[in-house]
Amino acid sequence: MRKLLIVDDQSGIRLLLDEVFKKEGFVTRLAANGAEALEAVQDEVPGCVLLDMKMPGIDGIEVLKSLKKNWPDLPVIMMTAYGEIELTEDALKLGAVKYFTKPFDIYEVRDAVNALFVN
Repeated sequence: MRKLLIVDDQSGIRLLLDEVFKKEGFVTRLAANGAEALEAVQDEVPGCVLLDMKMPGIDGIEVLKSLKKNWPDLPVIMMTAYGEIELTEDALKLGAVKYFTKPFDIYEVRDAVNALFVN
């Protein structure tokens, strides 16, 4: 079963990604912030996390650090509305497998996630 955690403080982004990945056969879980994301992973570790970088409270970089500390093999794809090169470079150094700048091409995100589940 392909499980995906979608983390973004913008409900429209969460719902769009949820719809796309459910059509792809994924079991999805949604989180609106970093605290919800960490709680969700504690409940059940997904196969991949789509993670927004800029969120109120615990931001995506802090969530990424925690995920990689506790689940080093968990693939994380970062998303950001901000084209801040330093943040995306930090995310990749911390273990993110890829990042997308919003507005992203939904098909590219879909293909990147699907590629992680190919044996």
